[in-house]
Amino acid sequence: MFHANWTSATGFVFLGFSHYPKVKILIFVLCLLMYSITFLGNIILISISILDSRLHTPMYFFLSNLSLLDIWYTSSALTPMLANFILGENTISFSGCAAQMYISLAMGSTECVLLSMMAYDRYVAICHPLRYPVIMNRVVCVQIAAGSWMTGCLTALVESVSVLQLSLCGNSIINHFTCEILAILKLACVDTSVAQLIMLVVSILLLPMPLLLICISYAFILCNILRISSVDGRSKAFSTCTAHLTVVVLFYGTALSMYLKPSAVDSQEIDKFMALVYAGLTPMLNPIIYSLRNREVKVALKKLLTRNPFGTEY
Repeated sequence: MFHANWTSATGFVFLGFSHYPKVKILIFVLCLLMYSITFLGNIILISISILDSRLHTPMYFFLSNLSLLDIWYTSSALTPMLANFILGENTISFSGCAAQMYISLAMGSTECVLLSMMAYDRYVAICHPLRYPVIMNRVVCVQIAAGSWMTGCLTALVESVSVLQLSLCGNSIINHFTCEILAILKLACVDTSVAQLIMLVVSILLLPMPLLLICISYAFILCNILRISSVDGRSKAFSTCTAHLTVVVLFYGTALSMYLKPSAVDSQEIDKFMALVYAGLTPMLNPIIYSLRNREVKVALKKLLTRNPFGTEY
């Protein structure tokens, strides 16, 4: 069989959802809708976090980073797919595929770390409210965010390099709608055990371990909330956590099912639809969840929408 490296051919061909010709248009419309809502919703969240001084807090600083991650991730995964559908093509260059794979890995890995740091922020806010401004000061928040981005980008680089060094078969057809790393591994003609081991180690470091930190943080939070005598106080404490917990369940639920499933379970069709949820639905729901569950966001959004160009409110 013909062997090739990543630079000796013109590119890849996506199979996408070609096995479902009757619903291709429906999938395109749904993806376009998800991308539009994701982009607009997260841009609005970032804007109000910057423009409203009441939202200049660690929680909204981290939320802005989360929104930026979602925009990058969804854009890298869905934009080429939507463009190919409009142009009637299903191709991507090798360099474009490598970039798409790296960006999706980097954004997903960064989000794993950032969500655990957001849980720690909620732990400090609820369990140590008097020390919160000192512990979570501006410098610490910037360091946490920068550390999350660096961790995600570096681990994604390690994973990408391990795959880019593999020799590929002559068949450059990807049974996916994006350059997902698991789909690319299936095209390799050589032993992929080293690359798979690296992916397993990174997946354990960035999925179960941050999830464990989140669980520990919320265990302390729950114990502290149960000691609050006021019903209103408990309700307010719960309300600051429910949005983040909902996002965590959505994100980690799909991520764990994709990257830590048993090796005996190998269905590329299921993988594609799970990736669609991971890349489109979850980032779309994040701003909606934070908007519906957070009174401060609602007030800031209303203030932004009622502001006219001359700087006065109606």
